[in-house]
Amino acid sequence: MTQSIAKRGTTGMFRHPLDFARHLEGRLVFTPGPTEVSRQVREAMALPVANSDLDPDFAELYRATCAGLQDLLHTRNDVLILAGEGLLGLEAAIASLVEPGDRVLALANGLYGHGFAEFARDYGAEVTVFEAPDRQPLDADDLRRFLRQRGPFKLATLVHCETPTGLTNPVDQLLPVLHEHGILTVMDSVSAIAAEPLETDAWHADVVLGGSQKALSAPPGLAFLSVSPAAWQAMERRRERIRGVYLNLLLWREQWLEKGVFPYTPSTSDVYALYAAVEAALAEGEEARLARHERLARAIRAAGEAAGLELYPEPRAAARSVTAWLIPEPLREREAEIRRAMWERRGVMMAGSWGPAAGKVWRAGHMGENARPEKGERFVRVLAATLVEFGWKLPGDPVAAYRHAMETHR
Repeated sequence: MTQSIAKRGTTGMFRHPLDFARHLEGRLVFTPGPTEVSRQVREAMALPVANSDLDPDFAELYRATCAGLQDLLHTRNDVLILAGEGLLGLEAAIASLVEPGDRVLALANGLYGHGFAEFARDYGAEVTVFEAPDRQPLDADDLRRFLRQRGPFKLATLVHCETPTGLTNPVDQLLPVLHEHGILTVMDSVSAIAAEPLETDAWHADVVLGGSQKALSAPPGLAFLSVSPAAWQAMERRRERIRGVYLNLLLWREQWLEKGVFPYTPSTSDVYALYAAVEAALAEGEEARLARHERLARAIRAAGEAAGLELYPEPRAAARSVTAWLIPEPLREREAEIRRAMWERRGVMMAGSWGPAAGKVWRAGHMGENARPEKGERFVRVLAATLVEFGWKLPGDPVAAYRHAMETHR
């Protein structure tokens, strides 16, 4: 008789997924995605699974979820939900729009900006990079001067929020400059949507990319994107056909948008969860939601300053969804040990970073369900206590600074 998965998996700590779930009870995952998921969203995900290819009610739910995302993104453009993590949307946009020999401009001041450039090169583009240091936001005036000297370009890629460094770019200024030059735009807003202001149509963004597991606080597993008429037209006018199936956005237009048939089977339960998360975000209201994120961000940064931690990005570019600190030099060799102590002994998870910022940046994720006052204070208490335990002298009282900032920005 074949052994059960639980019996075969004897080398690890957990014998069953429920054991793992119980292990997480009472803990706080205060990271920049995946974020904590509300009970309401978890319950939606547990609903009976429909036959998504045949059930017309599921098709209506999918459409309603896309309509809700249109409201969040402030767009009349088509919105699609793809069965895959946020990275799927990024690569699908490049695979569908870029063909060999295209001139692509990659706006880059962080890991994801440079990653976009690599995606475009992989699909044969001639890539030019407009860059800034990873602690500084991209500048619209510098971009305008750059384009006068180096244009034209078919397509530009840019990142709304560089999560590894906690930096938000002024996309409200950058996108119109690119539009003035007739350049199609593909923007990664994965960790900004629902936490930062976003006006897709007013700012002339052709493709905006999001993911389920960030400020919307749904489980990871879905990418979504808006596509402008100009972007669809560019796909239709390609010299070469789009290679592959899973990354081919034109199939969604030809089959789903025009015929109501999914190109492949959607992730039914994930769509249930995303519907509930979008519904909750819209019910809260944009003004209240953005203010909640701004308030938490200010309070977390005030606590970090009281703990003697230096903000990594320039303050004017600090994100509402994630705070990144430069790890003090005396603590760098033990930075992973400090984070492990926070999680294993006190039940609170803080993130490190990766790419060029790996080993020198700590990150707190205060987006979506994490952007709640009691969760922020718990994080600050544990961070302060752990730093003291590892011999760091606090110049102030992080908890008091947090509370004061929360009251001041009420």
